[in-house]
Amino acid sequence: MTETGTMALTLALSVIVLMTDHLGGGHGIFLVMIICLPLVATVGSNVIQMGYRKATGKKFFEIAPLHHHFEAIGWPSYKVTMRYWVISIICAILGIIIAGLAL
Repeated sequence: MTETGTMALTLALSVIVLMTDHLGGGHGIFLVMIICLPLVATVGSNVIQMGYRKATGKKFFEIAPLHHHFEAIGWPSYKVTMRYWVISIICAILGIIIAGLAL
């Protein structure tokens, strides 16, 4: 995803979190884990990889973070990027819906 892709994704999801915070009457910020799920999964894959390697001496993923693992198993980088964007959009919409229901 490179630095530019990660920055754009983080910025877009941060705007959605701030919008849901306003929409949810100040409680939308608690939806950050849902809205930012792709970023949380990326960071979580690093934690899993390090913990598993320390515990067993083997790698859990081919390479961490998660989007590089997908590239290592043969997915082209454009496919990984597009799937991250689609999942991010779905998570953002889900967060907006949940924030709207909290009214």
